[in-house]
Amino acid sequence: MASAAATARTAGPRARVRWDRLGRVAMLCVLVVLAYLYLSAGVHLLSTWHQARGERAKVAAMQREHGTLQRQHEALGNAGAVEAQARKLGMMRHDERPYIVSNLPND
Repeated sequence: MASAAATARTAGPRARVRWDRLGRVAMLCVLVVLAYLYLSAGVHLLSTWHQARGERAKVAAMQREHGTLQRQHEALGNAGAVEAQARKLGMMRHDERPYIVSNLPND
C-alpha cells in the first residue's frame, strides 16, 4: 500500500479541471456568439433600409410617369385631339375627298 502512495506522489499532480478557466472560456464563447448575432441583425437592418430607399425612389419615378400618362390620356380623350393628331400624320376620313395642289407661287 505504501508503494501506491509513493507512486502517486512521484507521478506528479493529477490533471484536474480548472472550473474557473472553463467558465471564462464559456463566457467568452457566449459573448462572441451574442456579438455576432447583434452585428448580423444590424447589417440586415441596414441592408433593408438601403433597399427600402431604392424602392421609394422607384415608386416616386413611377408616380411621376403615371401622372404624365394620365395627362396624355385626358388630352387625347376628346375627339378633336385625336382628329388633330391624325391630320398631322397625313390621315383623313374615309368620306373626304383628297385634293393635291401643285404649282403654287413662292410668295
